[in-house]
Amino acid sequence: MSRILVCLAALGLLLLAGPVAARAADPSVVTSIRITSEGEADHLVVELDGAADPQLLALKKPFRLTLDLDDALSAAVLPDVKSARFVRSIKQGLAGPNRYRLLMELKGPVRPDVELKREDGKTRISLTLAKGKEADFTVAARARDVSPAAHGAPAPSGPFVVVIDPGHGGVDRGATGEKGTEEKAVNLAFGLALREALSAFPNIKVEMTREDDTFIPLNERAAIARRAKAGLFVSLHADSIRFKDLRGATVYTLSEKASDGLARELAESENSADRFAGAEWDQDAPEIHDILVDLVRQETEGFSEHFALSLVGELKTGGVSLINNPKRSAGFRVLRAPDVPSVLVEMGYLSNDEEEKLLTSPEWQKKVASILARSIEAFSRHRSIVDQRGSN
Repeated sequence: MSRILVCLAALGLLLLAGPVAARAADPSVVTSIRITSEGEADHLVVELDGAADPQLLALKKPFRLTLDLDDALSAAVLPDVKSARFVRSIKQGLAGPNRYRLLMELKGPVRPDVELKREDGKTRISLTLAKGKEADFTVAARARDVSPAAHGAPAPSGPFVVVIDPGHGGVDRGATGEKGTEEKAVNLAFGLALREALSAFPNIKVEMTREDDTFIPLNERAAIARRAKAGLFVSLHADSIRFKDLRGATVYTLSEKASDGLARELAESENSADRFAGAEWDQDAPEIHDILVDLVRQETEGFSEHFALSLVGELKTGGVSLINNPKRSAGFRVLRAPDVPSVLVEMGYLSNDEEEKLLTSPEWQKKVASILARSIEAFSRHRSIVDQRGSN
């Protein structure tokens, strides 16, 4: 009887969701949700009648995981989680007209791993939550498919797309050095040098947000990366700050809260670039806002952090001067493509006399561009391995 009531409740939710949901043909039905604990891990199994392509998202503050299924409804009773090691509570419902969501509130960070098996018209999703640190709390690009038909399937192919974004341009000159050097020119010269260095890697395709002295609004820069389906977005800058003695490179990633005062000031300065744009550019795209509110710290953040930390290590090994704590974060608008790993590379500061000389040196630009290119190529191989694991 309880199963029938759950089915009726799920059908009622689907009808209340509106006419779009009501027209959905043959939705998959969640028939069972089980959770067990073994050793240092919780094991959640979701079974469905029909097909499913699970989307797992990691959320922080508090730590949560959502498992989303398109064109699905539930006839399953939620399991008791009192004996679970990491799961505090589980809820289910509709996250949209055609989307079923299983929401797990966690007691802390975990290392999630999701596996998918399709056979005889049924789907089984196995989610393992192992003990982990906050750095482990990221999700893979896709569930590992262990279906019988999936074995031997070819791995995704095609070039790795990197979008190079020389900051500023056109009416937006950016910073100005003591000797009159304009940041927009330095950024473009370095961007072109980086494109040249990347031409040595046939598996990498380069696109640029600008190739000349053109003004591009911040939102459009991120949109270019999304349209290109980029695997990495690199924004290049050489700012000027009030601390004349400060010099060295910095690598920034996106965060809601700045890692420090310098990062906050720099983000505020860079985010003001759109004062040169028309009113039509003075807003974030709604789809970016919607995703950022809840999902900014999902898989994309993990990839961004991975590349940023790797790049800092390569720059240090290559003899490039770095500031203290060279991996920092802040709310840079240009990094807000929710599905593209993105970093902002501060190559140096035009406010420092010695650094201004380096930043305008073709030899120095070529040297640093070569280091950055090698880091990008290594990251492309990392992404390829992760994606292949996710497709097997």
